[in-house]
Amino acid sequence: TGTKYLLLCGGTVGAILTCPLEVVKTRLQSSHITLYVSGVQLSTVNGPSVARMSPPGPLHCLKLILEKEGARSLFRGLGPNLVGVAPSRAIYFAAYSSTKERLNGVFQPDSTQVHMVSAGLAGFTAITATNPIWLIKTRMQLDSRNRGEKPMNAFECLRRVYQTEGLRGFYRGMSASYAGISETVIHFVIYESIKRRLLEAKAAQHMDEEEETSKDASDFVGMMLAAATSKTCATSIAYPHEVIRTRLREEGTKYRSFFQTLTTVPKEEGYRALYRGLTTHLVRQIPNTAIMMCTYELVVYMLNG
Repeated sequence: TGTKYLLLCGGTVGAILTCPLEVVKTRLQSSHITLYVSGVQLSTVNGPSVARMSPPGPLHCLKLILEKEGARSLFRGLGPNLVGVAPSRAIYFAAYSSTKERLNGVFQPDSTQVHMVSAGLAGFTAITATNPIWLIKTRMQLDSRNRGEKPMNAFECLRRVYQTEGLRGFYRGMSASYAGISETVIHFVIYESIKRRLLEAKAAQHMDEEEETSKDASDFVGMMLAAATSKTCATSIAYPHEVIRTRLREEGTKYRSFFQTLTTVPKEEGYRALYRGLTTHLVRQIPNTAIMMCTYELVVYMLNG
């Protein structure tokens, strides 16, 4: 039980510390005009011309948010994030572990196929169960009310989605999340491959020793580096699904489906628009993933030890 709490606490602390980065990332991914122009330009620029203007970088976006909305706005969506992080990760790792255990009896144990299918099914399960929470989080992060105005809370957002879009509204962006399973699959395949090589290298070093060596600090540092490397590769390849998901979750959006958004965004704003917010996402995600995977390996080691 204590190890489960350790996993959940790690995820919770990570969500709080990286919330401002996630708000900036979500704003950069969105199609909202207020991100692309300053208050002076806003009155003279119309919608179609916005696409031809250079979008702000992460620091400029951060400055705009602080100036117009205040520091508290950098933590918008934190409530749903904290509510969602525990069940999402619990569902994911439970599904991944159980699927991997069953598939090891069908395919070659710990093979690439086992890791790919396990990661894919775990991602599908977690996405389907928790999509409404992430939709509320995204809507709250995109709520750019000026300093002094009362921000939209989770219950108000919940009510608005239900009143305007019905139950189906809570599952907006789920197709993009399913496409994002490819990121998880790529991440785990690379991670498990690097981890296996590290273990083989260690075994070769201690070949002459009769007793099996136990894991030490260097093993977990190696796993953190493996997680960081694999996540960077996977995120860079699959990142466009993040932008598409944010566009699909916007209130009153013109985007209707995954493929319609995938073709519309590059046509109107260029292919670079599919990678807006990538730098911020990597800064937020890499240390988070490294810590999470290292904690997961530590928990598994302690349970089996």
